[in-house]
Amino acid sequence: MVAVSYMTALTTYFSYVMLFVFGQVRDFFHNLIDWWKHTNLQGYAPICLGLEDFYIRRLYLRVQDCFQRPISSRPDAWVDVVDRVSTDNNKTLKRTTKVRRCINLGSYNYLGFASTDEYCMSSVIQSLKRYRASTCSTRVDGGTTTLHSELEEIVAEFVGKPAALVFGMGYVTNSAILPVLIGKGGLIVSDSLNHNSIVNGARGSGAKVIVFQHNSPSHLEKILKENIVDGQPRTHRAWKKIIVVVEGIYSMEGEFCKLPEIISICKKYKAYVYIDEAHSIGAVGKTGRGICDLLGVDTADVDIMMGTFTKSFGSCGGYITGSKELIQYLKYTCPAHLYGTSITPPAAQQIISSMKVLLGRDDSSRGAQKLAKVRENSNYFRSELRKLGFEVLGDNDSPVIPIMLYNVAKLPAFSRECLKRNVAVVIVGFPAAPLLLGRARICISSAHTREDLAKALEVISRVGDLLGMKYLKAQLKDRKEAELQ
Repeated sequence: MVAVSYMTALTTYFSYVMLFVFGQVRDFFHNLIDWWKHTNLQGYAPICLGLEDFYIRRLYLRVQDCFQRPISSRPDAWVDVVDRVSTDNNKTLKRTTKVRRCINLGSYNYLGFASTDEYCMSSVIQSLKRYRASTCSTRVDGGTTTLHSELEEIVAEFVGKPAALVFGMGYVTNSAILPVLIGKGGLIVSDSLNHNSIVNGARGSGAKVIVFQHNSPSHLEKILKENIVDGQPRTHRAWKKIIVVVEGIYSMEGEFCKLPEIISICKKYKAYVYIDEAHSIGAVGKTGRGICDLLGVDTADVDIMMGTFTKSFGSCGGYITGSKELIQYLKYTCPAHLYGTSITPPAAQQIISSMKVLLGRDDSSRGAQKLAKVRENSNYFRSELRKLGFEVLGDNDSPVIPIMLYNVAKLPAFSRECLKRNVAVVIVGFPAAPLLLGRARICISSAHTREDLAKALEVISRVGDLLGMKYLKAQLKDRKEAELQ
């Protein structure tokens, strides 16, 4: 749990209050002056009411230049960011012809496969020539090629499960699968910091959803024990099914789930384990097989394993792995499989080729080298940030490194100052992160050289001094002063 100082919390709340008050005042005078220009809706209600899009108009638009920045190159260790200008106080942004060459600390290119790869690129080009850019069909109609069958086989082998099913979009994998797996009369116990795709999938399932404290096996056990004793609401009948949902690496925290403890509790109370490995598959573990590989967990103990291809494999889409019976059932019932366009053939080939590299089937040791490099880079960058005095979340070996900014005003300032110095970063504020816990999320790649990381650290350190972000250094100073007194 992140401890927020009193002064940081006070100034952050004050910033939001001031934004809200001034936004309301501006809306009042704007409506007062322009009331006669009001468009006649002929009886229709306005699609966006004033309060519904208040956050967008009065908060987001002020900082929208920090988001959706267009790039004009592949998302490698360095990326070309296109500059934009605004002539209406950031309401609209127009692209310019100026391009900045920046160190890329925002893409999920953990293993560097998004760059030109001598093994992957040639096979992807050949698949494009043979199959073209899209199947233009769902999997059950004309959208299953030999590549899709090969992909599902190698995914199951790589993850260590009997069978797999792939989808064209990672977000949909969670949001469409959970409603198929469980429904009314079932119980979903979800980690409080699970991804939005899991939240939406759980809500859409019709099952009872209970949240347990982030990464707290003891709280999970308490919830399971109480709900098994009490049963379903009102009727108190036994639950038809209980599924516990966690993530391998929590995308906004950069930390690993306590999987061995969670599995032990789920076995004790006969609950199924569903794990989202979007950020961990391919990125961690000795062989890149994710959180189970890293923590020494037998994949047979995890009932449903989900992951995406958008991070470590440099492609798009997602997958579900499990028993052959489960996958066969999903093929008959999952709407994302029945009605969604299949993953494109070049994207499928990219995944197949990158997995073969990790499995050593390209007749080289590049896969092992990439895994060692991303681990080395991540640990180096995390330790150096802490030495500089930044408050950093997450575990060693995790390529996701959040730097705490807290104050809402520091989010856009950090992003803009880094961009000026040719470092591209991602900032995360409310509602993607809690109100008081704004942060910059750094993603490290095996494609980064030590020189790239050293330059990025130099820039981040300079900006940190400018914005007063080195909270650990301030805490150490306060402790020394207190000891002297």
